[in-house]
Amino acid sequence: MLRQSIILQLQKLSERYSDITRLLGDQHIIDDQEKYHKLSKEYASIRTLVEHYTAYQALENEINQTKELMNDPELALLAKTELSQLQNNIKVLSETILKALTPKDPNDACDIYLEVRAGTGGEEAALFAHDLAKMYQNYIQRRGWRHSINSLTEATHGGYKEIIIQVQGNDVFGSLKYESGGHRVQRIPTTESQGRVHTSACTVAILPVLDEIEDIDIQTTDLKIDTYRSSGAGGQHVNTTDSAIRITHIPTGIVVECQEERSQHKNKAKALAHLKAKILDSKRQEQASTQAAARKSLVGSGDRSERIRTYNFPQGRVTDHRINLTLYQLDSIIMGDIEPLISALKQQDEADKLNELENQ
Repeated sequence: MLRQSIILQLQKLSERYSDITRLLGDQHIIDDQEKYHKLSKEYASIRTLVEHYTAYQALENEINQTKELMNDPELALLAKTELSQLQNNIKVLSETILKALTPKDPNDACDIYLEVRAGTGGEEAALFAHDLAKMYQNYIQRRGWRHSINSLTEATHGGYKEIIIQVQGNDVFGSLKYESGGHRVQRIPTTESQGRVHTSACTVAILPVLDEIEDIDIQTTDLKIDTYRSSGAGGQHVNTTDSAIRITHIPTGIVVECQEERSQHKNKAKALAHLKAKILDSKRQEQASTQAAARKSLVGSGDRSERIRTYNFPQGRVTDHRINLTLYQLDSIIMGDIEPLISALKQQDEADKLNELENQ
């Protein structure tokens, strides 16, 4: 059975669903294609959940009615059997509803930049970085995704100091985001004459490629527009009309000017286009700064002690320390069969979110 806080959420969604259904039949809304499209999208996004809630309410009523029948000695046995089935049905439906209510990461569908860097361990760390890169490339090929190497820095004696791969496909970030962090390897290097196991480390960062900002919505209330007389070459007309334009974008403080055209209207159009380009560039720089901060928080320092996963070659095992999962499948994992790890991490993440939702 669902907690009261979840029931309240579902009731609000049902009320909103009813409101949208009514609005979509309003001719004024139908005539406003932008608003109609937005409401239709919201309608589609909550429809299934509202239908699940309607079914949940119907099951609740059946359960209550069946419990009343248990007071009748002649129907008690039949009612008990039916009640058990109904309770199982409502349990399954409750789990479905909770999963649907669990917050989704808006970046899950994004393409990614996959960055692998050698950490502590010298030559062995560089060789491990190469192994990790190949592991991910093999996994990417298994999934049918596309990838390209954006940059690559090779180490002096083999391996990679750094490799950055762009990956494109369905649910790329949603699948690989759990790979961010410190990866540690324990194995005997080929140059080790005493047979001692060495420990080295690499860092992996998975960064979503955010959608390109195709257009910038500039509110007229955010603009300060000044006109003034053009200066410089241009003949007699230059100093006779206020055709030059200066636009200040108040929220960002960005200022642009244009006095190339004799028409104030044309100067304003050019200035606005320039302003949009400058705001877009500013947002891109802000995105780059955010990604740099995300990278630092994701990968740590690259020290041996900071790790999310250990690859132990002598024992043939891989251990993910976040979920205490150990698999004795190192050979297949290092060749790209990392789905067992990813699936386990996804399941744990979903379980944690469900638990958080149920305890709200």
